[in-house]
Amino acid sequence: MSERDILVETRDLTKRYGSRIVAVDRVSLTVRRGEVYGFLGPNGAGKTTTMRMLLGLIRPSLGAASVLGRSPGHPESLTRIGALVESPAFYPYLSGRDNLRVIARYAGVSKERIAEVLDLVDLTDRARDKFATYSSGMKQRLGVAAALLKDPELLILDEPTNGLDPAGVADMRDLIRSLGSGERSVLLSSHMLGEVEQICDRVGVISRGRLIAESTVEELRGKGALLVDAKPLNRARERVEQLLGAERVEVLDGTLRLDADPAAAGRINRELVGANIEVTELRPVERKLEEVFLEMTDQKGESYVG
Repeated sequence: MSERDILVETRDLTKRYGSRIVAVDRVSLTVRRGEVYGFLGPNGAGKTTTMRMLLGLIRPSLGAASVLGRSPGHPESLTRIGALVESPAFYPYLSGRDNLRVIARYAGVSKERIAEVLDLVDLTDRARDKFATYSSGMKQRLGVAAALLKDPELLILDEPTNGLDPAGVADMRDLIRSLGSGERSVLLSSHMLGEVEQICDRVGVISRGRLIAESTVEELRGKGALLVDAKPLNRARERVEQLLGAERVEVLDGTLRLDADPAAAGRINRELVGANIEVTELRPVERKLEEVFLEMTDQKGESYVG
């Protein structure tokens, strides 16, 4: 992969506050061109702090980062970035359109682009209304519209679906998916794991300031697990334990759950059938991203909003 195909890269990025608080601890991640990258973590895990460092809003204590080939906050890279970090802030007495006009004027963006982004986020019908009258979901959509004004190469979104109703979430999901392709990439943090599961190409999982996993959604969900339904179950279990070892076989709800690469399914099936064991089902375990996330971050029974 060439340097041009890497839009964001961090190496041991660290942010400390005083001698005791480590908000971000040696995070190394990569965001590639043309992808939607989901940044997941519990409350206070370090997601927003990392995003603020990538935008040059705060300085790292240690480590290095490159954003669009430049150091974070470099004027040349900022012209190619659109961002919505934390709650969007606008003039309450101005309309949605007029707020975007103010931003466009400072960013050197044409007025024609304002109508385009309002249409993208489905705010055209309310563009003349004052920002103070907007619902929380509409305010969020206006924030995304502002981030899109410069037609950015990299879009950084912090919880873009906050405040949206189910229909709005679906619309935002489709918009983000369409934006993270071709020459543009989207880096987003989100607590809506079901949505991330549908729109993200790759995810980074952060917990207590450390990046504990970075891979595709499919790899996280189905990594190294097979489900086998066979009869008689006891004989099937004995046979599979001989192949894999007893520690990699578990009986769960009358089936066998195997700690094994899904690519080994064919060999396991042949062994069972060859031993006159009836195999009625053999498939990769398709765990939900939420299940994997809670397991990795040890958040079972706790809020995972971050």
